[in-house]
Amino acid sequence: MPTPQIIYQFKITLLYTDPAIWRRIQVPGTNTFANLHMAIQAAMGWENEHLHAFRIGKRGEINISDDHDDFFEDDFGDENTFNGKETEITQFMHSPGDQAIYEYDMGDSWLHEVLLEGIFLKEKGIKYPRCIAGERACPPENCGGIPGFYGILEALTSPDDPESQDILKWLGKKYDPEKFDPAAVKFSRRGTR
Repeated sequence: MPTPQIIYQFKITLLYTDPAIWRRIQVPGTNTFANLHMAIQAAMGWENEHLHAFRIGKRGEINISDDHDDFFEDDFGDENTFNGKETEITQFMHSPGDQAIYEYDMGDSWLHEVLLEGIFLKEKGIKYPRCIAGERACPPENCGGIPGFYGILEALTSPDDPESQDILKWLGKKYDPEKFDPAAVKFSRRGTR
């Protein structure tokens, strides 16, 4: 008889946003941190254009990234750096309440709290990963981090201001910061286990 598949449920919260921008996702426990990275990218609405890393531990002493094998070596050394393509999430996330910091785009420095909320058995007929909840739209890619995001929000409230017009022209599309639909999140099946 096959072993039942375990599902990890995470709440991903983009730090320093108020009100909070967050997502609740479920992923197979056999996934690697590279798979978790791709699930977060899809759920948040990021485009996977930049470097990323997971930091685990009170001082972020464990670093996991699949962008460059030696990305953190200068600061932390080999024993604290793991390749995300080879490291399963179960290696460092064991119990509800376990946390990591996920940083995306080292220039804009989008920091996310990754909170393990629960561990469940896979439901029959459900495809994973999946996004089951969330609030607010993700900031646009390459907008300049939290300060740039708040600049966009300000520009949306004063579109006649000349500075706002430049920002809105750069944005180039209708952007509703309050809009998010978990059912609209599409996950790539490549790279999941």
